[in-house]
Amino acid sequence: MSMIWNGVMPAVTTQFTANDELDLEMFKIHIKAQLDAGVHGIVLGGTLGEASTLTDEERRILTREAVKFVNGKVPVLMNIAEQTTKAAINLAKVAQEDGAKGLMMLPPMRYKASDEEVVEYFKAVANSTSLPIMIYNNPVDYKIEVTLDMFEELIDACPNIQAVKESTRDTTNITRIKNRFGNRLAILTGVDTLALESLLIGADGWVAGLVDAFPAETVAIYELQKAGRIKEAIEIYRWFMPLLELDINPKLVQYIKLASVYTKIGSEYVRAPRLVLRGKERKKITKIIEDAIAIRPTLPEYKNLNN
Repeated sequence: MSMIWNGVMPAVTTQFTANDELDLEMFKIHIKAQLDAGVHGIVLGGTLGEASTLTDEERRILTREAVKFVNGKVPVLMNIAEQTTKAAINLAKVAQEDGAKGLMMLPPMRYKASDEEVVEYFKAVANSTSLPIMIYNNPVDYKIEVTLDMFEELIDACPNIQAVKESTRDTTNITRIKNRFGNRLAILTGVDTLALESLLIGADGWVAGLVDAFPAETVAIYELQKAGRIKEAIEIYRWFMPLLELDINPKLVQYIKLASVYTKIGSEYVRAPRLVLRGKERKKITKIIEDAIAIRPTLPEYKNLNN
């Protein structure tokens, strides 16, 4: 049940072929780019992973392939976003069998559960597994907020609930969490456009999106701010912001996948009903990406700054 909840953990994209099958070779290229940049974990099956479109067998294949390829360098986590407690418990069991070292969990999907129901849902899944758990708190997109009182009940009852992916869009919540729980609950920011601010006021890490196209720049921001080299981190972050804003759009999957084509670490194929970008929208996003790449900064040496 050991997990170090810090650093950059990419919510990786799922790679598909033009025939809508898993592209495991491109998936490995994508994961290798993340490892080479120095990420601290890999999160499978999130929104960017198009989890809701994957079959159970595809999720198992991705978990096993990622675990095998990563080979213990960093922990591999599986996201749980299910409609029923029974299905969530089963997915946690399967993820553990397939080698995942941790779970990220959303509240129940589709049904707007009460606070009591959400707490009981998390408790049931946590008590079914020994894997450490990070709760994904994103009331903006998923309409259910996990409050501090709910977290209090959860972490008192379930020692494997250890972290929160903080995506409320309210950075003051980071200070509230720290004031209430100290180090009992690790915080990983989940909003790219608030990442540096969140890290500077106490977030322990960053579950990132644009890392899927620009892993080195993402990890550099984290490592530089951690080492106190704030000015350098800010300079990279300001360059990055037009790209980071692609993460806070309903079409974030298509936008980020297109960016990864430009950096040669991913393809843009998505699973229907999503469609590859077309027309004016494609031109608009392409311009944002190309403009950023044209002035892409030269990064300082950012690895091993804190050893």
